[in-house]
Amino acid sequence: MPWPFWGEITFLSVFVNLLDIFIVAFLFYKLLMLIRGTRAVQLIRGIVILFILLNVSDFLGFHLLGWILQQTWAVIFVALAVIFQPELRRALEQIGRGQIIPGSGSNYASGDIMKMIDEVIASVTASAKTKTGVLIIIERDTGLKDYIETGIQVDALVTEELLNNIFTRNTPLHDGAAIIRGNRLIAAACFLPLTDNPYIASALGTRHRAAIGISEVSDCISVVVSEENGIISLAREGKLVRNLDEKQLRELLSSLLIGTAGSSVGKLFRIKRKEGADQ
Repeated sequence: MPWPFWGEITFLSVFVNLLDIFIVAFLFYKLLMLIRGTRAVQLIRGIVILFILLNVSDFLGFHLLGWILQQTWAVIFVALAVIFQPELRRALEQIGRGQIIPGSGSNYASGDIMKMIDEVIASVTASAKTKTGVLIIIERDTGLKDYIETGIQVDALVTEELLNNIFTRNTPLHDGAAIIRGNRLIAAACFLPLTDNPYIASALGTRHRAAIGISEVSDCISVVVSEENGIISLAREGKLVRNLDEKQLRELLSSLLIGTAGSSVGKLFRIKRKEGADQ
């Protein structure tokens, strides 16, 4: 026997309300994950304190303090767009990189990408043995044209020999980053934004901070070799995993670029960071 009309409406109302709560909670969770470890955390704490003070002043009848705080709110809402500009940009780029918009993705064959990965790994492992500093950025969906234009245009097929020559010490292209698009090296000696994450380990130098910084504002992958100890690291989405060996680096790059064994990426990141590979 079908439900009464009022019962069906009640069920739908409950379902819609629960779905609404779930969506809001999910968005709030993603917002917290987005700003975790950034300066936005301290700023939000300050806003919460001001909000509490405003309510306390109203409750206690502090009219002057309440008026000042109310005027402060107007300034805060105008300043938020400026203060949180990096975080807002990152959030919008992450939304745009989702599968909501069709047609995004690489136009390169998986065989070309796999060949590029092999050449990068060969160069990186060789550089690690000689403690040669390396910073390689692999472009994905988010274009890196602004950063490519800061360097020297190359536009050549990625090979181990080319990368080794670029990062040879005391050569014109050694400093800065090499940016790869598909299976081609687009530019070298590029300048990248440094991360402003206050929780980055002080032992990490400019090369690692640049690798993390560019991964915070785009979906690229940064591969780094330390000039001090030859440690291989990989950065993505503002997170750095260190002490990678050749097998682990290959697994991460293959998973992130051509989608093989993708479920192991997060697990490997957690394992390596648990071993002490802190940012």
